[in-house]
Amino acid sequence: MNETIISGRVNQKALEDSYKEACKDQQFKRLIKTIEVDNDTAMKYTSSLQNTVCELNNCADCPGLIYCKNRLEGHVLYPEKKDNRILFLYAPCKYQKEMKKKEEEAVSRDKDILNASLKDVDKDKERIEVIKWIKAFYDNYEKTGKNKGLYLHGNFGCGKTYLISALFNELSKKRVSSEIVYYPELLRDIKSDFDSYADRIDYLENVDLLLIDDIGAEKVTEWSRDEILGTILQKRMNNYKTTFFTSNLDMEALQQHLRINNYSDDEMKARRIIERIKQLTDDIELIGENKRK
Repeated sequence: MNETIISGRVNQKALEDSYKEACKDQQFKRLIKTIEVDNDTAMKYTSSLQNTVCELNNCADCPGLIYCKNRLEGHVLYPEKKDNRILFLYAPCKYQKEMKKKEEEAVSRDKDILNASLKDVDKDKERIEVIKWIKAFYDNYEKTGKNKGLYLHGNFGCGKTYLISALFNELSKKRVSSEIVYYPELLRDIKSDFDSYADRIDYLENVDLLLIDDIGAEKVTEWSRDEILGTILQKRMNNYKTTFFTSNLDMEALQQHLRINNYSDDEMKARRIIERIKQLTDDIELIGENKRK
């Protein structure tokens, strides 16, 4: 008998055995049913389909992008039926979709920040206290003075970042340096580029005006709280640099957010951050219409 025929039969038998073994896994069988392919077609892609099941399992228990175990971070190599074949395409996970949405929002937010102007600020009654504070800050700002910043908290989309951006833009005309960092993004950037860590932190510690935007939206770790946030705030206090914050959380809620566990030393570390914020800022609440609708 022809050796090629014998080899083909052996390979086919091995393929069938491998497929039957894979089908003992209920998730594998559900995947086959979901993409609606027959067994003969699916059998040709047994190994790749098993990889998809493995990646889906990784996603099931994944707490976030930085913990992703899949080959392409934030994606699953997912099968799609195409005629009598199966194509494997990278599909984004929920965390990747969230990050893309935030990046798109950040582009829009950056445009607003660049063009923010105090003359364009809505004079709603909810904003009167904040506007008065900002005007007084602008009128009395001294680059070498001990100016207190602002901890501005309130509901999502009420214009907290825009108000402070408008103030920074006005002060830039007086050659006052400023920086706005979206806090969750800052932490991601530092993690992804440790080579620039020292220069980045040094700059944030010494720029005249710093806005830490959306504090409380980040995933808290000892590293992000104590090594990054704590270090920046302490140095800015020592150097008499003015610091601003925006948050959806009031300070009491932020303190709870900064706690990682219920140990007394952890509670003390969270409280220490709050005490630094209190020393650096005045605390004002802004509740208003969602301007991002």
